[in-house]
Amino acid sequence: MLGAAGALSIVLTCGGFKAEDFSPANFKNYKREFKSQSIGACSSSSTKTYEDYRMITATGSRQYQYIHNHMTVDPTTGLLYNEDGFIGVALGYAFGEIGTRYYVVLDTGVVLPVVKVDAKASIDATNGCSHDLDSSVVELVIDSDIAFSYFGGGNGLANNGNFNNYEYFRGNIVDFELVLDEKYEEGIIYQDTMEDDPVKKDAAQDGIQFVEGGF
Repeated sequence: MLGAAGALSIVLTCGGFKAEDFSPANFKNYKREFKSQSIGACSSSSTKTYEDYRMITATGSRQYQYIHNHMTVDPTTGLLYNEDGFIGVALGYAFGEIGTRYYVVLDTGVVLPVVKVDAKASIDATNGCSHDLDSSVVELVIDSDIAFSYFGGGNGLANNGNFNNYEYFRGNIVDFELVLDEKYEEGIIYQDTMEDDPVKKDAAQDGIQFVEGGF
């Protein structure tokens, strides 16, 4: 316990995703929970289209199995997310197998945690990256009825057919980061200490960091 130097407060990290906390607004301040490596951006497109997960009906396909075994439909927004808070998207063949996870880094500072739950048809995305007609790289996989109720859309489509219209998804792509299986180590941070607090100085010298994961 400290004397005149000030009070010492220790805050433990709170890693992991809690389903009850799911909200698109959380992407504004999203902190990476898993280690990742940059693979670059095959396109800087800001367009973010969508498809309805109910249109994937081949029960034996990887897409169908992954969605129904690992994804939850958010009853408020219609977005699909897994147990770690990664939202379901369709990506081209350049992005690997179903179940591969990425952090999509936007020029607005937003980081979107996504998991590939469907594959863009190679006939539509011939370069394996972006759709030939609308240039979209990221295509959200959603329940479109719920999404329309939440996001709205003047032309009958959720967010008028482009989720770039939504403030927490808005921005051009600047990087894709392949998400690895290893999580960042949980740590601690010292707060509410005075400048002359020796514990604070020791913590800074030891490089103690606070890592906040998921939501």
